Amino acid sequence: MKPPRSRGSQLYLLQLLCVATGLLLIVIDHWRVGIVLIGAAFVVGAVARSAVPIDHTGMLRVRGKAFDMVWMATLGVALIVLAVIIPNQSA
Repeated sequence: MKPPRSRGSQLYLLQLLCVATGLLLIVIDHWRVGIVLIGAAFVVGAVARSAVPIDHTGMLRVRGKAFDMVWMATLGVALIVLAVIIPNQSA
């Protein structure tokens, strides 16, 4: 299997790897760290979408540039905020 050529596709696959790692952390009962990792992956994806030229976006491009950046940044920040503000539950 050949690695993707475009910088955006490489960044997208890195983002996907971070989300998968976050999901694994959630499964092994480190949910807060996992959610923060997933949120950070989306924030980094939003920054990457703004920095990568249009002809190199590859799989990173879903809709228009503004929509992609706002959606990923909003989702990422919301996940991080939720992970931070949810209180610990003593069992």
